[in-house]
Amino acid sequence: METSANRIRKGVAPLRAGEGYSFLLRRLHSLSGIVPIGAFLVEHFISNAEATKGAAAYNDQVKFLTGLPFVHWLEWIFIFLPLIYHGVYGLYIWYRGDSNVSEYPWSGNWMYTAQRWTGIVAFIYIGYHVYTARFSGVLLMETPAAAFWKMQQAFLNPWVVAAYVIGIIAVCWHFSYGIWLFAAKWGFTVGEEARRKFGWVCFGLAVVLVAIGMVTIRGFLTAPPAPEPSAVESSFNTTLLR
Repeated sequence: METSANRIRKGVAPLRAGEGYSFLLRRLHSLSGIVPIGAFLVEHFISNAEATKGAAAYNDQVKFLTGLPFVHWLEWIFIFLPLIYHGVYGLYIWYRGDSNVSEYPWSGNWMYTAQRWTGIVAFIYIGYHVYTARFSGVLLMETPAAAFWKMQQAFLNPWVVAAYVIGIIAVCWHFSYGIWLFAAKWGFTVGEEARRKFGWVCFGLAVVLVAIGMVTIRGFLTAPPAPEPSAVESSFNTTLLR
């Protein structure tokens, strides 16, 4: 008598080709958005909020962070490489996905679509921010005392201010809703009621982060002009000689 096992053709894997790897890569993508990227994001917002205290406080914070042991290894292992993986694989997921909000205009569908598009905006904004703040102009690894001045100079351009406002909102939404998706996918929120309540928590987090970002930008815009790098370097060298 032929059994169900005998009817299965030989050579047919229990999972379709690539499905196992896809599951692992998606889980790593989801996890990387929380740790280390999400953890760094929160720290970055808090550190940048030192700008509300003035140039000296902000520069001291930058000096502390850039002076950490093995700082170059730390930023590549825990910031740049996870960001590259999360962003590039996120673009792949976005490319492979289909938007059907017109056919199925449910709130969850709109939230998922917003998550995809804010991810694109966040990816572009973060790339711009990292390049301009870390790799162009005055190098803050060498001259951290020029950090506040550098941001103030960038914000003299109203288009840069607008880009930061849009980018910060996109990053905060993407991260906060990403936490909600992470909790649902990994089984931390079970049931519709738990997910609904946690959704409000994530929404509150997004509002708080956006508020911190906007207050930080205002700190740069309303503070007295910081000294230029040449003056900062001269003052720094004079202090060392004393």
